[in-house]
Amino acid sequence: MLAQVNSSAVLGIDAYIVEVEVDISGGLPRFDIVGLPDTAVQESRERVRSAVKNSGLEFPVKQITINLAPADVRKEGPAFDLPIAVGILAATGQVDPEVLESTIVVGELSLDGGVRPVSGVLSIALKAKYLKMRRMIVPAHNVKEAAIVGGVEVYPVTTLTEVVQFFNEPESMLPAVIDSRDFAALEEPVYDVDFSDVKGQEHVKRALEIAAAGGHNVVMIGPPGSGKTMLARRIPTILPPLTLDEALETTKLYSVCGLLGSNEALVTKRAFRSPHHTISNAGLTGGGSYPRPGEVSLAHHGVLFLDELPEFRRDVLEVLRQPLEDGKVTIARAQASLTYPARFVMIAAMNSCPCGFYGDSSKPCTCTPQMVQRYLQRVSGPLLDRIDIHIEVSRLKQDELLSQGNGEPSNAIRQRVATARQLQVTRFAGTGIYCNAHMSSRQLKQYCHMSDDIKNLLRSAITQLNLSARAYDRILKLARTIADLGGSEDIQVAHIAEAIQYRSLDRKFWG
Repeated sequence: MLAQVNSSAVLGIDAYIVEVEVDISGGLPRFDIVGLPDTAVQESRERVRSAVKNSGLEFPVKQITINLAPADVRKEGPAFDLPIAVGILAATGQVDPEVLESTIVVGELSLDGGVRPVSGVLSIALKAKYLKMRRMIVPAHNVKEAAIVGGVEVYPVTTLTEVVQFFNEPESMLPAVIDSRDFAALEEPVYDVDFSDVKGQEHVKRALEIAAAGGHNVVMIGPPGSGKTMLARRIPTILPPLTLDEALETTKLYSVCGLLGSNEALVTKRAFRSPHHTISNAGLTGGGSYPRPGEVSLAHHGVLFLDELPEFRRDVLEVLRQPLEDGKVTIARAQASLTYPARFVMIAAMNSCPCGFYGDSSKPCTCTPQMVQRYLQRVSGPLLDRIDIHIEVSRLKQDELLSQGNGEPSNAIRQRVATARQLQVTRFAGTGIYCNAHMSSRQLKQYCHMSDDIKNLLRSAITQLNLSARAYDRILKLARTIADLGGSEDIQVAHIAEAIQYRSLDRKFWG
């Protein structure tokens, strides 16, 4: 007796089809699983046996062989429980095998026959749609993320008994319906914080608006309590809403990591990830024996906030170089080499010295020059060079602190940012990038025309600030964003001057 069930697994953030082949023959009772299964897959033997029996179904007391094809790719996780159980039931005639064609089955089984959620269902649904599969059987917990894809009939199940009923009587169940409100939430995300809560710091708000408009990285330097963290947490509120493609790509990452809620079909807000400074390399960029996404990938299309930047280990910070430059991170292990997307806006905050008051006009610094130097040297020059905007956040004055007026709301800033972003989307249509910070050298020459006055200003800046080639390129990208915010087709001298001032602060502290 032989049966075959289509299932799927995820490699990186993309899914591939796994054929679950079940053979039941005579001989001494035995239950073997082959095809490079990991421990979780091997343990499915006990879960499947108990789930079938406790669901009132017959479990064959014969020799059972399960093959997970392709056999040269390692299979991991409990998502094969349900397809293995369905395959055994089909091989023993308890399930109609004809309905198995063009159907993908995924799900973990509990011992009482319940179907538990699994990770990566969105990627599996996208693969099913690409292969023009007709239907999917998924845990009820995962139904929204599967149904949001469209083009595939998605049937939610909660027990193994429901699965058997569906395969024997397909008309007894209706596929899940997509809720249009899941798409509407992309256009009007709701946030608990707003830029109107921030008093003063107008120059910092201007810098963050530029960063949001062009996708630029920022480091804020200032004394404790000056509002660096407060400002950083409000940056997602001024970023333009996620497009559907961005939402799907972000949701795939969260689905693979099992971070989607049962009532969540799409990630509708731009991510804001704020890892603690004790994080490891693998936690930040991803890793493990079988690589999983890290914080830089979970911040994809959103914000990665590194508070107290010098407190992070030097080796942890240095691994940020590739994702900051390429917008992706490649993790190589003996078992697999995987590439995850990591296109984010990095916002870093730090004090100017260990006590935090170096250069503060209100409170004297208690650190020695050697202590200040050692503290600042924890952040390397190559990493600083990859940060577009360096801004000093000063302590609020008494009048600003006591004022009752509200600042400009996030909605007003977001409208300007969205207008500038739309110019960039049109400009870079078909190139695979969506904002100025990601321009290549060729695109810089094409979209950043310079007059003689601009060239003379840049020559002076290169000489006085000792700018690197990378810093020069980033000044041009910043100037292009400032021009977009101002509605200017060409870059003006004033745009270049403003961009240069955002690259001069590192020379004040780092020399």
